[in-house]
Amino acid sequence: MKKFIETIKNIWSIEDLRKRILTTLLLVLVYRVGSYITLPGLDPNQLANFSETSQKGILGLFNMFAGGSFSRASIFALGIMPYISASIAIQLLTIAVPYFQKLQKEGDSGRKKINQYTRLLTVIVTAFQASAYVAYLRTQSGAALIPEYGTFLFWLSTTVVLTAGTLFVMWLGEKITDKGIGNGTSIIIMTGILARLPEALLQEFSLKTTGAGGGLLIFLVELAFFILITIGLILLVQGTRKIPVNYAKRIVGNKQYGGVRQFIPLKVNASGVMPIIFAQAIMFIPATAIGFATQSADASTFIRIFSDHTNPWYNVIYAVLVIVFTFFYTALIFNPTQMADEMKKNNGFVPGVKPGKATADYIGAVMDRITLPGAFFLALVGIMPGIAAALKINSNFATFFGGTSLLIMVGVILDTLQQIESQLLMRHYDGLMSSGRIKGRTTPANA
Repeated sequence: MKKFIETIKNIWSIEDLRKRILTTLLLVLVYRVGSYITLPGLDPNQLANFSETSQKGILGLFNMFAGGSFSRASIFALGIMPYISASIAIQLLTIAVPYFQKLQKEGDSGRKKINQYTRLLTVIVTAFQASAYVAYLRTQSGAALIPEYGTFLFWLSTTVVLTAGTLFVMWLGEKITDKGIGNGTSIIIMTGILARLPEALLQEFSLKTTGAGGGLLIFLVELAFFILITIGLILLVQGTRKIPVNYAKRIVGNKQYGGVRQFIPLKVNASGVMPIIFAQAIMFIPATAIGFATQSADASTFIRIFSDHTNPWYNVIYAVLVIVFTFFYTALIFNPTQMADEMKKNNGFVPGVKPGKATADYIGAVMDRITLPGAFFLALVGIMPGIAAALKINSNFATFFGGTSLLIMVGVILDTLQQIESQLLMRHYDGLMSSGRIKGRTTPANA
């Protein structure tokens, strides 16, 4: 405890770090306040039914990323998701399209152009999603619409407000990255998820301590499992496989360069949260398509398999999709050939492996071997909320037993702690840990 208090004092004594933390907290507060401001043309008192229906299925996923703004029909209802979608699309273009590959290699100027394309695509995606959201509002919350608002006026005002809201949230994320403690987009998503945790804990405590819920002991056992799952997820996020790299000596004038051994840290979970997000999106497609196409009894059984996350077949299919997408997304973002070429240019080599193609094959093989157990563990994390719900845990609390919610929370918190620790060590203070250091990580697609 004394060490913790001393670390807090050190953090507060660094003026730059103190300003960054306070700026981050202020911007996050602005975002949370905006998430409770209802769209013009809607009666907040009539949104109860809409709030209930918009927390199920894929809409529940959107609502989670928006921090509950989607179900409240707020000005930030679409949250940061359009920006994330645009970022993922641009990231895929940098892999598949030569023009974007060239921009990526141009340094700061290329990065600025890519950011401009991302913002432009964000506006287009937001405007499209805003129009769809207006149609959904009319079908699900007709009673909440104020009669004085005409159909066209409501569509126009809502589309403009939602687009402006998403751009403002994107701006908040960029300011947190520049003026705050970094990872602005991820912090905004994490804040929305974390805001639901106290309410979920209180609901679960109330259910377990009243009636036939099982009592306080069952609640404490659930908390213990929650902590164990969190610890396991931290190990997954932090897990790396180090490949040794030797650099040949070079003598330039009277100085010697190189001749050192370094390591390439390959992450066990290089794909981050993206496989779970992709798998969740895919699982919603069959149920939605078949639900619109037919209403037969066989179709209803099929729909239940793809929509009930407590169903064993749902979890099996979902786990397989997570494993497949883990390998797929890792292959997209991880380029062993480029790594081997960079090593060769800098006179680096893996001991016992020839430079060039042999090195690329070796790095790729090592990555495949460590990705396999990481993919299986990530699949287990993905189906844990369904298992928790099947064991009669409150659905709101069950979402924190794994899946997207816990993975994003753990990843972003570790990122933030690593940023703070870097600031402390740079100023010759002790880090946040008594031994060792918090390892940095890369959050794909800003999420």
